[in-house]
Amino acid sequence: MHDILLYGTLALGISIILNLILKRFGIPQIIGYIMTGTIIVYAFDLRHMVDSEVLHVIGEFGIVFLMFTIGLEISFGRMKEMKRDVFFNGGLQVLLTALFVYLISVYLFNIAVEASMIIALAFSLSSTAVVLTYLKQTKKIHLPYGQRSMGILIFQDIAVIPILLLIGFLSNDGGDVTTILTNTVISAVILLSAMFIIGKRMMTWILRFSANSQVEELFMGSVLVIVIGASLLADYAGFTYSLGAFMAGMIIAETRYHHKVEADIAPFKDLLLGTFFVTVGMKIDVNFFFSNIPVIIALFVAVLVLKALLIYFIVRSGSDKETSVKTALALSQVGEFSFAIFALASLNGLLEEQMGQILVLVVVLSMFLTPFIITRIGMIGKLFAKEELKEKDYSGLGERKNHVIVCGYSVVGKFVARELRRRGVEYIIVDNSYKHVKEGLLENEEIYYGDMSRPSILHALHAENASAVIITLDNPEKKRLISEAVSRYEKPINLIVKVVSLEEKEMLQDLPIHAIVDGKEEVAKILVEHSMHCRL
Repeated sequence: MHDILLYGTLALGISIILNLILKRFGIPQIIGYIMTGTIIVYAFDLRHMVDSEVLHVIGEFGIVFLMFTIGLEISFGRMKEMKRDVFFNGGLQVLLTALFVYLISVYLFNIAVEASMIIALAFSLSSTAVVLTYLKQTKKIHLPYGQRSMGILIFQDIAVIPILLLIGFLSNDGGDVTTILTNTVISAVILLSAMFIIGKRMMTWILRFSANSQVEELFMGSVLVIVIGASLLADYAGFTYSLGAFMAGMIIAETRYHHKVEADIAPFKDLLLGTFFVTVGMKIDVNFFFSNIPVIIALFVAVLVLKALLIYFIVRSGSDKETSVKTALALSQVGEFSFAIFALASLNGLLEEQMGQILVLVVVLSMFLTPFIITRIGMIGKLFAKEELKEKDYSGLGERKNHVIVCGYSVVGKFVARELRRRGVEYIIVDNSYKHVKEGLLENEEIYYGDMSRPSILHALHAENASAVIITLDNPEKKRLISEAVSRYEKPINLIVKVVSLEEKEMLQDLPIHAIVDGKEEVAKILVEHSMHCRL
């Protein structure tokens, strides 16, 4: 116990000193944590702790809390809207990357079929921990390439489940695949039923009870119970911890407590993510790395180029060139779940020991270099995609008060912006159509790409301090979702919504909207007024 406390305190101290130094050079904190792990292992001869199950579980829970916070931002409605990014882009990316790597492994390097399948599937995954952490911290998760990246990463995390099942099947020497698949389907049905039927009611009740108690410790404890409980339930059902946490986050996203939960959980997520990256640094065998450095670097570069090219062409089918390039660069690395895949495969004799070590070091090198790449993604992207316009970053908004938020920049939105500008009123425009955003940028408007039905976007736009929110969109369902999101704020927000039919008006009647403006009705009133003036 004394040794654990000593090593833990030293690791914390070293990481603080390293990150303070690295920050002066603009190097991400993740690098400091990875370097800390390597220093601790060699300074105190802790190589025997590298494969510690306890350390692995503690580190993995950093990913668990990260996926929980991602789930908080993705309601079921949002997941439906992201179906192209998640299922089409994500599914195609995993499939094509795995296929190309498999063919290269078998026919170019003559690696066994089973080992090639494992390598191919592991290399198809990207780093949720590095990429989503950066996107959330910089608020670039709201930009087009951030949305595409998040959708693909969500599918990759789901894909880990069948990959681990496949390894189990391969290690069973041709066991009954029907039995394995049947058990998996049954487990999935039980897990989904438990989470979305029973768990949803329990989570809502626990959060309401703890929030009403007005005891911060009780509310924080309730959140931890929900996150860890959902993770353990998913693990017990044969799935990953992070999937259970992600599902719990999606459930809480539908409640009015999600803002407070996200704020309270942040310190735990950041601390455990730091621990995860320390465990990554502990896996670095410096001697073996330098002995095989040409092979490791060549493999890393080959995977990075292959994945970047495939992701670019997949995303390009539905996005502009700049978004496609940035998404490809953001997801070109190999992810942390590959550690679990290679470890399990080596344990079951599906990978040779030396090959397994080389593959692990490729993953470590990938995660070490990714922060350098992703923080310079704009600069690198310009070399490949010369765009005249660049989407505005939410981080540049600063503090705003008494401003008007205009949601939608089509015909009516443009007239609203023009009238606000004529009257000297400060306003911000947001639209979920990249075409409209580019039009606004060409007209020198302060316009942002994003979906205002998402709480994180409302928070980034400082909606709580806005004097009014004007919704000019045409999509009735989107108007409803945005109005619901705005009405959840404790402080009433002056909400004005444009409608085009009686059905839309009736659909919004139950919400606390300050004014519902029917375009046809208002035009009719003006026409009658003008006719009366003419008669006089």
